[in-house]
Amino acid sequence: MTHVTETPERTALTMLFPRVEDDPVSYRRLALGAMGYARAYERSGIQPGEVVVLVLQHSLDLVYGFYGAILYGAIPSIMPFLTEKLLPERYQEEMRSLIAITGPAAMVTSPEFEGLVRGAVSAGDSVRAVILSNEAAPEMELVPALLGGLKRSPADIVLLQHSSGTTGLQKGVALSHQAVLNQLESYKRAIHLTEDDVLVSWLPLYHDMGLIAGFIMPILNRVPLVIMSPFDWVRAPYRLMQAVTKYRGTLTWLPNFAYNFCATKIRERDLEGVDLSSWRAVINCSEPMRWESHQLFAEKFSRYGLRPEALATCYAMAENVFAVTQGGIDGPVTVDEIDQKAFITRREAIPAAAPVETIKMLSAGRPVAQTKVQIVDEKTRHPLPERQIGEIALLSDCMLTGYYRRDDLTQKAFHKGWYLTGDLGYMVNGEVYVAGRKKDLIIVGGKNIYPQDLEMLANQVSGVHPGRAVAFGVFNADMGTEDVVIVAEADSEDPEERQKIADAIRLHVNRGSDVVLRDVQVVGPKWLIKTSSGKIARGANRDRYLKEFADA
Repeated sequence: MTHVTETPERTALTMLFPRVEDDPVSYRRLALGAMGYARAYERSGIQPGEVVVLVLQHSLDLVYGFYGAILYGAIPSIMPFLTEKLLPERYQEEMRSLIAITGPAAMVTSPEFEGLVRGAVSAGDSVRAVILSNEAAPEMELVPALLGGLKRSPADIVLLQHSSGTTGLQKGVALSHQAVLNQLESYKRAIHLTEDDVLVSWLPLYHDMGLIAGFIMPILNRVPLVIMSPFDWVRAPYRLMQAVTKYRGTLTWLPNFAYNFCATKIRERDLEGVDLSSWRAVINCSEPMRWESHQLFAEKFSRYGLRPEALATCYAMAENVFAVTQGGIDGPVTVDEIDQKAFITRREAIPAAAPVETIKMLSAGRPVAQTKVQIVDEKTRHPLPERQIGEIALLSDCMLTGYYRRDDLTQKAFHKGWYLTGDLGYMVNGEVYVAGRKKDLIIVGGKNIYPQDLEMLANQVSGVHPGRAVAFGVFNADMGTEDVVIVAEADSEDPEERQKIADAIRLHVNRGSDVVLRDVQVVGPKWLIKTSSGKIARGANRDRYLKEFADA
């Protein structure tokens, strides 16, 4: 609360909305709005230490409801909001699942969404109150009696993050006050954060990158935050560039697909007057990072003042609060050019020697302070030498307390104190390179095939929309093993052209990996399903493929 008492009128964040004036929110206004929600939690009989699920769009109510829960001592958890890509029935079922697993005492939502939320609440479950945003008016002054959060201990859980999925509800990552504060201190040092920075973000707050880097960190460190809705950004991505220009933004975090999206979707006419020279770090995070995406972004925006050295990288996960590593702040991101075939067939990152096909791997940087990383064998858990690909394991002082009410998952996630991330990668000279997810493994005749490798090859084929290819396995009962399938998006509507692209994918994947594809489907834009954090959802796309193409 020191920000409120020492600098009450200082702007904590500026909310951006389409077609209305930007809305600056002072620390005093933020505190009073949060107090209004703390009062609503008290009236509803919520106790400190109980979970409150927030189902709200980008709004001041989401900001106030989240911080109000923390001030009151409740545990906030932000749920992804319903989008046009999700069926309401499926979304409601996911909400019921969240309630059953997490056991929240209250659901917070807006009046127009009340029916869907109440429809997910069942007699006998944990939910005792559905609190509407119009029931939580800001207080007129600070109310010390509502500050139950100040009585919580450092080891108490402060918030829940949910791991990414089609709606992001797989498992709740429980984080303590101490873990979050430790992460913020380490990451502040890693990126040299100061009060002179200005953070500009469109990232959703239900994902660790948006919640921690793009929301909690700047507000707690008195760094001005400019924030817009992810839905508004998708509809008009140029607004990010205009916001950076207007507010002289210095820091932004983006998932890899956003580099391609901005470079290809933003029209020159929407960049008139844009000046990106204030950006000191545009940090790639949350999905596999591609050298090609950085090049595309730099080529597009360098004429508007973007310095190529501002492109940075980070490896992060909710289980470590946020950042595990950081690269590109004290010097350019390291690029490791390796032998493509050795990488795919032998799982080794061997420096390329011409003439061979190569992959340019972006380093995710070095571990942040108080976090250790090692690469271990997926079966024996023994540490591997440099350039051997294995599972990334980490040990830190900002680790999750556990998966909320899921002790079984928590126990499986650790080995001798080290958290097993499920991510694959390798290390060179203390830097971490991330290669993909272990759980997405395809097994063909006893041979391990990593879909991200095949997707990389497919994305190299002319005509494939950048970053819009997915590979997965489909069990073949006759053969007793999996067949490998790729679905890729293309802009062409011509069936003959699509077939040419599919044939080119088959040939390029076979030459680059020795994998023979069972089927390749080239589809139109927006066919592929993404997770709540913007990643390609392999499982959901496999299900859609089986429904639409398997019997074709």
